[in-house]
Amino acid sequence: MGLPPPAPLLLRLLLLLGFLRPLWGNLVFIPAFIRMTGPVVSASLVGGTEDVTVSLALLQDKEGLLPVPACGLLTNETGDWSLTVTPTVNALDVTVRLKRGQQRCSSNETDSFSESPCMVQTLLVSASRNSSCLAHLLIQVEIYANSSLAHNASENVTVIPNQVYQPLGPCPCNLTAGACDIRCCCDQECSSALTALFREACFTGAFGGDVSPESEHQCSVQRRRGGPGWSPLLCVQSSPANSPFLGYFYHGSVSAARRGSFEVHLRTDPRDFSDFGYRQGDAVMTAARAYLTIPQVSLAGQCMQNAPVAFLQNFDVRCTTNLEVYQEQDGIINAKIKSGAVGGIVTPKVIYEEAADPDKYITRTETLLSNESASRNVIVEEHYIFRWNNNTISEINVKIIRAEINAHQKGIMTQRFTVKFLSYNSGDEKEFSGNPAGRGLCTSATFKPILFGENALSGCLLEVGIHENCTRLRDNAVELLDSLIRATHVATRGNSDYNDPSDGWLEIIRADAPGRGADPPDSVSGICVDIPARLHIRILISDAGAVEGITQQEILGVETRFSTVNWQFQCGLTCEDKADLFPVSASVQFIKIPAQLPRPLTRFQINFTEYDCNRNDVCWPQLLYPLTQYYQGEPYCQCVAKGLLLVSFFMLAVFLSNPWARMCKA
Repeated sequence: MGLPPPAPLLLRLLLLLGFLRPLWGNLVFIPAFIRMTGPVVSASLVGGTEDVTVSLALLQDKEGLLPVPACGLLTNETGDWSLTVTPTVNALDVTVRLKRGQQRCSSNETDSFSESPCMVQTLLVSASRNSSCLAHLLIQVEIYANSSLAHNASENVTVIPNQVYQPLGPCPCNLTAGACDIRCCCDQECSSALTALFREACFTGAFGGDVSPESEHQCSVQRRRGGPGWSPLLCVQSSPANSPFLGYFYHGSVSAARRGSFEVHLRTDPRDFSDFGYRQGDAVMTAARAYLTIPQVSLAGQCMQNAPVAFLQNFDVRCTTNLEVYQEQDGIINAKIKSGAVGGIVTPKVIYEEAADPDKYITRTETLLSNESASRNVIVEEHYIFRWNNNTISEINVKIIRAEINAHQKGIMTQRFTVKFLSYNSGDEKEFSGNPAGRGLCTSATFKPILFGENALSGCLLEVGIHENCTRLRDNAVELLDSLIRATHVATRGNSDYNDPSDGWLEIIRADAPGRGADPPDSVSGICVDIPARLHIRILISDAGAVEGITQQEILGVETRFSTVNWQFQCGLTCEDKADLFPVSASVQFIKIPAQLPRPLTRFQINFTEYDCNRNDVCWPQLLYPLTQYYQGEPYCQCVAKGLLLVSFFMLAVFLSNPWARMCKA
């Protein structure tokens, strides 16, 4: 549950002071921030507490921002709140309590919990000495109606029996409540007269109520069925309650009672996680406590007009809309975006352009006959570029392309929406290191950045003539592929310092361009050997731990390498003196290195796969598994003792068998 504004400016300052002041030996509240959902909260004031005055004030936010705390602004007019300070050893216990006489959050209604809090306030507890501020405690109050503040909630619980000891229901074929199920002889709702009609055709087995059938290995069953003479030595004597169906179902637990379907409420109010910076995947927030939304395409292929923008997640989508119902939305034009820093606000920079060919965006056009020649503007493309720095947004640039159409025009319009997150110190997106996008000519190809964890393959085409010089072609290909990776170092993680080369920066390992091959004689045209055609970019990554349960990965190394081909001019019926197309490409491959290298396979495992237990149903190497060190079911000494006992039984059976008896008689 995120922290609702207001909190941005003051909270970051308090947390910073809270980490540093204990090192200086000064006063500090522990914790420095509390989110209050009940009537009472407590904190400790540690440090030099002599002659310290603790006071409480109610802060008023303006446009989502809190004022900078100052002891001169403190007041005792807190109204609903009371402050209690209790001295302890080298500390003061501070307790903030909602006055008992307040019934603001009481509710006599019997419906579900309210979707919005009945009390949202921001309290500031300050410690001062001689009117000088020494420490602050920020309390964000968010109390809902029908909570424990108003009354003690009693919750009915239903205890689900442990299915380990109850293999099945007493009568699985009893499917209809309050009625007799035909052929279900265990149904208690069937009268004796009705059961007599189908007694000879009752359901059998577990479905018919025989939920604890006797195993065929039971000694009593084998005696009734007339088993072999040696069956008493190998049969099992077990209680009927020990059913083979035990453990087939979910282990029971305590389940809270649910409210009726008409009372279930899903919280749809935005939760703001941007006060301490954005994480990848977090929704970008506006200063008005709302998500920044841009139309996107769902997994089902539908266009969602109010889809939140996720931090560090690019997309390029197209949505179709009917011109008759088209309405232009304000979008980001008048929005103020939270940067993720302390009280930071970013105002987007918007530029407008006119579409060169509006007809390519509109299909099935139809213009109504009208004497009016009025026109209107529609948005056909929106391009967003977010500049990020660590976990904050530093700049937002928006380009909106509009088209002028007739006010009464009908048809289907296709709109395009793109979002790109670029580093704050990178150049224009067209100059990004990466792969050439598409398969057009290299002279007009654009570039797309390399995204972490995403393999990619792309390329472009070079124009080559039949009399092309092989050395020049080789140099042009190398120069083009080298230009894709202009950087010399990559960051191990996403927060390396750009001004400190030793702060997690790795040098890119570049393989030398292939040497010049044995080109054919000058008299032979249209053939060149060892021409670089592909740039392989291999990036080694590995897991480097977890933060708040989210796996963190880092880059271990980056290598670039060329691969060559032999080029020959492609002729038709005749070799005309015209340009041929030579394809060049670049591939990006992320290779994950495990934290612990797997054990190498032995020569036996490589050559004799029929003995591999992971590939075959029969595992001969585990024939004596209970006697190996991998068996953990029982102590090893007991396993050895039982094994020797079985061997002795086997030897006794051999000596008592018929061949040995005949040898003794002879």
